[in-house]
Amino acid sequence: MDTVEQGEKENMTEPKAEDTAKPGDDELALARKQAEEYKTLAMYLKADLENYKKRAAREREEFARSANESLIMDLLDVYENLERALITARNSDDSMAKGLEMIYSSMKAALEKHGLKPIKTVGEKFDPYLHEAVMQAVDNDHEEDTILEEIQRGYTLNMKVIRCAKVKVSKRGE
Repeated sequence: MDTVEQGEKENMTEPKAEDTAKPGDDELALARKQAEEYKTLAMYLKADLENYKKRAAREREEFARSANESLIMDLLDVYENLERALITARNSDDSMAKGLEMIYSSMKAALEKHGLKPIKTVGEKFDPYLHEAVMQAVDNDHEEDTILEEIQRGYTLNMKVIRCAKVKVSKRGE
């Protein structure tokens, strides 16, 4: 009998899962599940906000670049005319040439500061992404498609071509 009573006592001392569940445990499990879902949602929303901030910053930067591009395109003619005037003035009046040299230097520095760079031409291999061939010349001294002369200077602005260089390109004689 002792063994039977002892077995009954063991059954009584071991709590069953159904017996241990209290009325608040289901609510607690549900609250924990909801808290985990809210935490996950908050993480996604935080990531979305960070992505939005980065995208908005890129868009602002791109807008500024395109605004600068339009202005710089308008200034290119002025810049090149100033360069031509400087070349002409060097042959005549010294004080005029010095003044034009100062203006030209400061304008060149300002344009370079904003990312304007001339495209290399003479002696370079023709690249249709950078150059526009407006003339060809038979030249057996140079390799085919070598740029012989620059007709109009081309420019890049922040590594984007804004005006192709117009060039004279070599071709082999027949």
